[in-house]
Amino acid sequence: MIVAVERRVGVLWDMDGTLINTEPLWMAAEHELVASFGGVWTEEHALQCVGNGLAESARILQSAGVRLEEDAIIDWLTDHVTAHLDPAAMPWRPGAVELLRGLGEAGIPCALVTMSHRRMAERIAEQLGFAAFAAIIAGDEVEHAKPHPDPYRRGAAALGLDAADCVAIEDSPTGLASARAAGTVAVAVPFLVEIPDAPGHTRWDSLVGRSSSDVLALLGAAA
Repeated sequence: MIVAVERRVGVLWDMDGTLINTEPLWMAAEHELVASFGGVWTEEHALQCVGNGLAESARILQSAGVRLEEDAIIDWLTDHVTAHLDPAAMPWRPGAVELLRGLGEAGIPCALVTMSHRRMAERIAEQLGFAAFAAIIAGDEVEHAKPHPDPYRRGAAALGLDAADCVAIEDSPTGLASARAAGTVAVAVPFLVEIPDAPGHTRWDSLVGRSSSDVLALLGAAA
């Protein structure tokens, strides 16, 4: 169903864990890299990296024994994860593609706001098979990573909108903090890391069944 939109609004999407379940690929890459230096990488270590900028994750890996510079770690991880993405079996999060498509049909623009590098973000966006995003804000193009508000402020600006006119969809406390600090209407869709109910954001247990009407309702309540 196409919904007429009078107020100009947008949706800002996190990528890893929100749009697509790449987290197992990141965790496998981290484990392999740490093991290559004789270290031990646990699930607890891996969860510390969820939602972080890659530079912060690289520092966590260095503390686990990886003797490489930050940029080298970031490049290795990005190359490893990108190489292991299977175009024939993209692990989209439940309901995400359907919501993206519905937003497009309703004329609501979307931007991808990710701490992954642009080359990976573009490859994933291309696999959707339709022009889902009017802009991509990538981790290698921002001065400050999440939880700083800069990524989501840039995402809103790229759509020509104020942050208050955008819904931001996130799966991690780090990303949610960034979205809230930027002034967006923040939605938490928890995945690997629990996000407690709290003032300042809305919680959706899943994107399944969510539509442009749900997004407009959030923005209407915040207007």
